[in-house]
Amino acid sequence: MILHFLFFSVFLIITSPPSTSAQANCSRVCRGGDGGRRNTVSYPFGFSDGCEIRLDCFDGEIRFRDYKVQNLTRDRISINLPANCNRSFEDILLFNDTNFALTSRNGLLLENCSTALNGCIVSTSIVESHFNIQQCDSTVNRSMNCFSEDNPIREEFINLTKVKSASCQVLFSSVTIDVNANISQGLPVSLEFQSLELGWWVHGECGCHENAACHNVSRENQRVGYRCHCNEGYDGDGFIAGEGCRRVSNCNASSYMSGRCGESSRVGVLVGGIVAGASLMSTLALICYCLRKRAASRNLRSARRQFSEATASFSVPFYTYKEIERATNFFSIKQQLGVGAYGTVYAGKLTTNEWVAVKKLRRPDTDGNDQVMNEIKLISTVNHPNLVRLLGCCIEKGEQILVYEFMANGTLSQHLQRERGKGLPWTIRLTIATETAHAITHLHSAMNPPIYHRDIKSSNILLDHNYNSKVADFGLSRFGMLDDSHISTAPQGTPGYVDPQYHQNYHLSDKSDVYSFGVVLIEIITALKVVDFSRDHTEINLAALAIDRIGKGCVDDIIDPFLDPNKDAWTLSSIHKVAELAFRCLAFHRDMRPSMKEVADELEEIRASGWNTNDDNVTIGSSSVSSSPYNASEKSIGGSIIKRVAGVAAIGSRRLSVISDCLTIPDEKDTDKDKDKDKESSPVSIQDPWLSDQSSPSTNSLLGNVVR
Repeated sequence: MILHFLFFSVFLIITSPPSTSAQANCSRVCRGGDGGRRNTVSYPFGFSDGCEIRLDCFDGEIRFRDYKVQNLTRDRISINLPANCNRSFEDILLFNDTNFALTSRNGLLLENCSTALNGCIVSTSIVESHFNIQQCDSTVNRSMNCFSEDNPIREEFINLTKVKSASCQVLFSSVTIDVNANISQGLPVSLEFQSLELGWWVHGECGCHENAACHNVSRENQRVGYRCHCNEGYDGDGFIAGEGCRRVSNCNASSYMSGRCGESSRVGVLVGGIVAGASLMSTLALICYCLRKRAASRNLRSARRQFSEATASFSVPFYTYKEIERATNFFSIKQQLGVGAYGTVYAGKLTTNEWVAVKKLRRPDTDGNDQVMNEIKLISTVNHPNLVRLLGCCIEKGEQILVYEFMANGTLSQHLQRERGKGLPWTIRLTIATETAHAITHLHSAMNPPIYHRDIKSSNILLDHNYNSKVADFGLSRFGMLDDSHISTAPQGTPGYVDPQYHQNYHLSDKSDVYSFGVVLIEIITALKVVDFSRDHTEINLAALAIDRIGKGCVDDIIDPFLDPNKDAWTLSSIHKVAELAFRCLAFHRDMRPSMKEVADELEEIRASGWNTNDDNVTIGSSSVSSSPYNASEKSIGGSIIKRVAGVAAIGSRRLSVISDCLTIPDEKDTDKDKDKDKESSPVSIQDPWLSDQSSPSTNSLLGNVVR
């Protein structure tokens, strides 16, 4: 019984794989001297005598003989072969061992050969300069031979018989050539200098893992050994005596998309990717929406707070953005009334069927927000039949929108410039001037503190369906000071209307509005543009032109022919009186100008003088005019009136006269001296720099145009 047991034990030992004991006695770890550096190799390599293929370990660095190993793959070993002028050709035998041989991917660089190899001869100096080494022998002009297999793809190893036949003396170095790429297709070839590649194999019959393929290795048409390669989807050294092959997932992104992992897997990846991407985008969109909603809510609360502070105890309705969109047909260009410095005005119709003017800021910013709040604050504190009413506002979705009452007949400027209708008769013009003067007087006298409009002009005077005037656009208005005659602020307004003293010394007062209203009076009389570069250079500014003509008694020269001033005495006399009033309003020094209350009272008196006649009636509502005789206080000669006025104005009555009669109209041949003198009489030069670019001579009113 004991003998049978011993025999069975001996049989197991004999029949067991010989590599099992060898693997147990093989060290596959190369450690450095300090224990820090460590390199590990797999079967069949190792660093001890019990390993199938032995390599050397020096201070944690893997070496083959005395050469550093650069790379170790399942087929080859790459070692570093530095250029050496004194390396004997016989050292090439070190690279041909029982388990190694030079592959045909090597290009050998040899010296002192008796015959040429492959017809390849290279200048030694070129090679030495490339490798950055000193010349081997500077006294001898030597050449270098190179050798490589003619068909490296077909032959795995170099035939050393051919190399030895050249009787070379020196193995200088080697170049590894990557010939795996198809050279015929013109693909780039990789060259690695000072590198030598060795093919390796294991002796004996195939001992590969069941999931590995055995590759026989032949040299000079004789089998010398084999290698093991794990099948696709497996990883390892492939040997039974080693780690064998373990299953791994090769189904990466490219494998899935190519279908190598199965069609269902590819569909699953596509669906999963689409779902994941859509979920991510939805999440990001939701986060952005919440952030924007939160920011919009914060801005809305801030705007409402500012709005409440601006309106104080006055109640101004809020409109939703949707209501404004419906009212303006989504801000249709067909309902656009005009474009101003701070935005665009649209005609809108609210649910109450009431037409309104919707003022939408072009770019809501800090400056625009200040303008809006300033306009809301001012307009919500005043209540006058000749001041435009604020009906509400909207401050949603980052927009700042004001809603005003709708003025069906547009602006005074449009009628004076014949942009609407055929022209306004004198009685309507005088009524508009009187009502406007009362509105400005209300701002100056009835408000506490007073309000200075700062932008009185014909395009800011709106007309309703009965041609009643309403002053609009309070964006530039400012509160005045009760205990001071003026406030200091940077000049703003429209060129041609700005008070020259305000423009000169930055002093804003109620007389600044008086000056601007004086320009409007001149517009009403002349129907000329306030700034017109087509006129003579001394007459570009309408105020300068009017001062010159009125000062010379030539009012008739600038009267709008449409008014037909010579049809009756009252019309001509009232025009002259309004011209004299405008002349005093345009005085350079503000102390010489009348107050707005005086202007309003005088205009009311002029207008009432026409109503006091008993001969004819003037119907304003229908825009028809019938002549009204003027009480004989003026001398009529040949259908015209010539007025003589004293040279100095009386301060009490503010009436102005000039010494000379209007005899002739100066022509373009006036001397330069006369032109310079006329230029000095201009209250403000249009060429002066303007500190605000937010107004223009022609279009700056937001409520200036209406649907015709």
